[in-house]
Amino acid sequence: MHRVIYLQPEAPAKPPEGAPCNGCGICCADEPCPLGQVLSGRRRGACAALLWSDGERRYRCGALSHPRRVLPPALAALAPVLKRVARRLIAAGSGCDSSVEASRPGA
Repeated sequence: MHRVIYLQPEAPAKPPEGAPCNGCGICCADEPCPLGQVLSGRRRGACAALLWSDGERRYRCGALSHPRRVLPPALAALAPVLKRVARRLIAAGSGCDSSVEASRPGA
């Protein structure tokens, strides 16, 4: 099945499965992780917590980098808690877990 996922053209290419995350954004643009499902309110499609960092030229999980921005305003007080637990909830540091095969337009 082919799907089109729109990402920043400056985003790094997807690393091989199991390699360290490089912020390509493909996994989160394809479907949200369990935490992303809660933050996005959906199980399919791009995660609402996926944020592009112009300075780093890569994607970041907003639950880690900007938790207040990805929480509903009524839950903004939970931002410090989300930031503390998000790393574990998204399995940060465990490497690329996306089996999506990606290609760029014209490639």
